[in-house]
Amino acid sequence: MALSIAVSPCPNDTFVFHALVHGLIPGTPEINLTFADVDVTNTAAERGEFDLVKVSYAALPWLLDNYDLLPTGGALGRGCGPLVLARSADQDLTGATVAVPGDRTTAYLLFRLWAAGKQPAKIEVVPFHQIMPGVAAGTYDAGLVIHEARFTYQRYDLVALADLGEWWEADTGLPIPLGAILAKKGAVDPAQATEWIRNSVSMAWANPDASREFILANAQEMEPEVVRQHIELYVNEFTLDLGRDGLAAADALLQRSAAAGLTPSVKPFL
Repeated sequence: MALSIAVSPCPNDTFVFHALVHGLIPGTPEINLTFADVDVTNTAAERGEFDLVKVSYAALPWLLDNYDLLPTGGALGRGCGPLVLARSADQDLTGATVAVPGDRTTAYLLFRLWAAGKQPAKIEVVPFHQIMPGVAAGTYDAGLVIHEARFTYQRYDLVALADLGEWWEADTGLPIPLGAILAKKGAVDPAQATEWIRNSVSMAWANPDASREFILANAQEMEPEVVRQHIELYVNEFTLDLGRDGLAAADALLQRSAAAGLTPSVKPFL
């Protein structure tokens, strides 16, 4: 039976999963790969559509009945948090229209925790690659951005009102938990899937040129230097193994959001 995998087309995911999806890991089954933005995979995972799937940590409370969190392959780190952007540093978010990349994304959950007390008039879910042009054009007063926008937002003459990663790290001392890899219960053995993905990560680090063509072909018009920065930032020690700090970060996010009434409560990982 083929194994269905859904990840984003972003360079960190294509870098991490290149060896696995191209049959370079011994003993793996045939792979059916789907690329989709994380807002799409969050919803698809709730319907149980994929065996292995990249989702937002913020979506876990709705998914852990049917999926296991894998300790590898995801996106956590420091200095890599979502940014709140606007055309002016004086932009007041109270009463504003804010574009966000998904209603169950970690970025939006962090925004809601950070913006407690502020009341935007309207939140619009927008594909993340449309957020910066929309803010620059005045369609939205502010935008919540992720991924490579950290390296490119100045090109749109935008300013960062807040770095939610810096806010999170200062408040918790923990890395920021962004994207998680889940294994569908009954469809794939989580220990085996963990080994496959760790081998794929190790192969990517050992021979980064092997995945270059695959990464650039799916990088949505990102130039090579931005791709390099993206991979260096989002593929790190936590990609190989969450460890206690990674699991503590996930617990901190989900326990805080449950206490604030933003998500259902879940059993701690630690």
